[in-house]
Amino acid sequence: MESQRSFLLIGLAMVGFLLWQQWQLDYGPQPIAPITTSAPTSTELDMPSSDDVPVASSDEQGLIARSTSGGKIISVITDTLIISIDTKGGDVVSANLAKFPLEEGSSESYSLLKPNGDKLFIAQSGLIGRDGTDSKARPTYTVAKDSYFLEGDSLTVPLELVTPGGLQVTKNFTFTRDSHKIDVSYIIKNNTSDPKQVQQFGQLKQSMLEQEGSMFMPIYRGGAYSTEEDRYEKYAFDDMVDIDLKKTTAAGWAAMIEHYFVSAWVPPQDQKNKLFSRILQQTNGVIGFTGESVTIQAGETAQINSILYLGPKDQDTLAGIARGLDLTVDYGFLFMISQPLFSFLQFIHSLVGNWGFSIILITIVVKGAMYPLTKKQYESMAKMRALKPKMDALKERFGDDKQKMQKAMMEMYKKDKVNPMGGCFPLLLQMPIFLALYWVLLESVELRHADFIFWITDLSAKDPFFVLPVLTGLSMWFLQKLQPMTMTDPMQQKIMQFMPVAMSLFFFIFPAGLVLYWLISNVITLIQAKIIYASMEKRGLKTK
Repeated sequence: MESQRSFLLIGLAMVGFLLWQQWQLDYGPQPIAPITTSAPTSTELDMPSSDDVPVASSDEQGLIARSTSGGKIISVITDTLIISIDTKGGDVVSANLAKFPLEEGSSESYSLLKPNGDKLFIAQSGLIGRDGTDSKARPTYTVAKDSYFLEGDSLTVPLELVTPGGLQVTKNFTFTRDSHKIDVSYIIKNNTSDPKQVQQFGQLKQSMLEQEGSMFMPIYRGGAYSTEEDRYEKYAFDDMVDIDLKKTTAAGWAAMIEHYFVSAWVPPQDQKNKLFSRILQQTNGVIGFTGESVTIQAGETAQINSILYLGPKDQDTLAGIARGLDLTVDYGFLFMISQPLFSFLQFIHSLVGNWGFSIILITIVVKGAMYPLTKKQYESMAKMRALKPKMDALKERFGDDKQKMQKAMMEMYKKDKVNPMGGCFPLLLQMPIFLALYWVLLESVELRHADFIFWITDLSAKDPFFVLPVLTGLSMWFLQKLQPMTMTDPMQQKIMQFMPVAMSLFFFIFPAGLVLYWLISNVITLIQAKIIYASMEKRGLKTK
């Protein structure tokens, strides 16, 4: 059997590889493959055609001519959003988040939706179906003003339209103070003598050309959706290229997500909706929904509603909008641990008012709770360290005969009542908790541009003077000195000695909040190890 240190080295390497592999799968940039399949006709599926607008299930009119510019841009300014709406189609073509600066200390706000170029990202919506206003071409609405400002608690921006077919449509965008949620409603009056049928759609169109992150800190940017069966599923751009999303579900939602922000269409949650995706012009990915068909009798008025959310991944807010929308704060397979940890982190922050000190305190609490496991780990490691002279003697005795060496080591472990795996099992139990906390600190928008102390003014950015990475590297070096160097292979020894340096290089590019968490965890582990070893020495047990 290999030494405990060899086992730890292999285990850490495997965990690192699996994390890297899953990270690349979920977040890594993917090539956009050329689309060679022909576009389906509207009779094949009730999904988007090759145009911007989806085709309703009852629509047999063929592909829709691609709309051209012809409207004007109106602006809407609230305390949270700076919005541009194109009267052609009534689409939201740009959205800046007023309370979120582009960079730390910048006066420029973060741009979530963008109107053109390689960074195209817009939110489209309309009415399709037999008598839909968007079934043949995008309509041009009329507006009373070119700009709107939120002055009270809410603001409604009405877009008016009278169709040649006799429908009077008012498309309302309703904004609420201190909210990133936009209520979108259609008030449709049938001024004819015949029933009319329409169907709501909402979709997000985004360029697939823009990439975020880096090889070491990749960031997922792409689609996501929710169904009755699956509360949260990613649907990346390469998935859209491979196959169109086709899901019929009660409630549900469709979204485009990025590191700290999400854009989502939430249809009525009391009806059946169809979720879809499409690739347009081989460069733009689309994900969205179509609602149930609505029949408006002659002389009657109907109202159709949906929600457009454009803002940060605030878990409490998102959970209140739709089931599973809060899972766009993607903690991965450890979300059941990460979410309680985040709630606890929020509670600590409500007491101390500083996210850096909150990270320190939650790390202290978690490490304190894990102390019994840490104690077992270091006691086992100390016993292994005390066996090193005997192991050296066995090596001299058996030389290169590994089979006899392994047998003698097992007899020695049994005689001295030492479990060589005893230090690994507690470590494996602790690992999910620390990984879960790691993802909390990586994904939480609350840490974006969060100030700590002195030179660290943004916990989501790397330490500008690399003080934390250097201190973390030193703490790892001291921790290594406490480990039993039981391996006899000189190459393995050199690799283990080099590990703190190698890990420190990663810390130089990690966000300061993550490095702070790692540093405090290491310091606490050092203190706990000293306490454990002191206690063992008092009991007459060797620790060296």
